[in-house]
Amino acid sequence: MASKGLTGSESRAAAESLLSDPRFELMPFDSFGEQVAHLPDGATVTITASPQLELEATIATAEEAAEAGYEVVPHVSARYVRGPDHLAEICERLRAVGITDIFVPGGDREEPIGEFESAYDMLVALDDLDYEFEEIGITGYPEGHDFLSEETLADAMEKKAPYATYIATQLCYDPNAVLAWIDGVRDRGIDLPIEVGIPGVMKYEKLLSISQKVGVGDSVRFLQKTTGIVGFIKQFIGSRGRYRPDELVDGLAPHAEEYGIRGLHIYTFNQVSDTEEWRLGRLDA
Repeated sequence: MASKGLTGSESRAAAESLLSDPRFELMPFDSFGEQVAHLPDGATVTITASPQLELEATIATAEEAAEAGYEVVPHVSARYVRGPDHLAEICERLRAVGITDIFVPGGDREEPIGEFESAYDMLVALDDLDYEFEEIGITGYPEGHDFLSEETLADAMEKKAPYATYIATQLCYDPNAVLAWIDGVRDRGIDLPIEVGIPGVMKYEKLLSISQKVGVGDSVRFLQKTTGIVGFIKQFIGSRGRYRPDELVDGLAPHAEEYGIRGLHIYTFNQVSDTEEWRLGRLDA
């Protein structure tokens, strides 16, 4: 993607700006402590929730990471919260360790554990509590959602936006798709800053498997069609079987200011060391 009016040095500077202080998403698995140790002091770490571990693992890990000095953004998934009392308890625990930023997705449980069917339901309840957060993030889907229509997603975002301070997106490999989606968001009058979700560095086969599981099949096809299947195979071999998001970052960076892209949200899938080595290498280049 060609930059719009930026010189080569300006584009590089824009990429460095995005890479200088990204958010790193980790899962609250046993490997969390080992993986987070690869990050610089004070890094911003977002911590997911999963149906297997429920929300307690997320909150407990967030408390530990905050006390260790990281800027922590726990995922408080609506369908994992039992109700207003449980939500108040979660907020009290998070604020007690200085957490000022939470991310509020709906959550991927088939059935909610309590009364919150959606992120919007819980955001309304959160607004009624005395606990305040400086930042509240909501989800964005540049390539849509497997089970929700584009119209449903758009309506949900419009309802949630007044309660939020930013949008964090599902991962996507195609910068054109991200920018086109942001155009649509802006056309609907939503001007929240956006943290664009990108994959970290990892083996292609693992990344493609994860991508298919989380519903980004169009992006998988984008990877394969950018230079044709022969080019894809050459890229695979030349990279020693590892994906690196250089082209994605370089495609987004020249447009970050214009499109309200505040930063990057890196999906590490608890493979932090390779991603951090790549990021630091980009900043030192």
